[in-house]
Amino acid sequence: MKTKATFYHAGCPVCTAAEQMVAGALDTSRFDVQVVHLGKDKGRIAEAERSGVRSVPALVIEGKPFHINFGAALSDLK
Repeated sequence: MKTKATFYHAGCPVCTAAEQMVAGALDTSRFDVQVVHLGKDKGRIAEAERSGVRSVPALVIEGKPFHINFGAALSDLK
């Protein structure tokens, strides 16, 4: 069974660079990777918050958030 990995971002330059580097580097034979653009899919901001995401870009693996650099605070996306 693959491990779920969700990459949250807002579409800013920092986020898109992190998406290419981090989400694109995950081994898809081991990880089920989903990319969520919170700027376009605001309905998933609450989901990101429940996962512990405070800023984007962030990668959540098995319910644990990993914040990558700093593109935008989640509160700025609301």
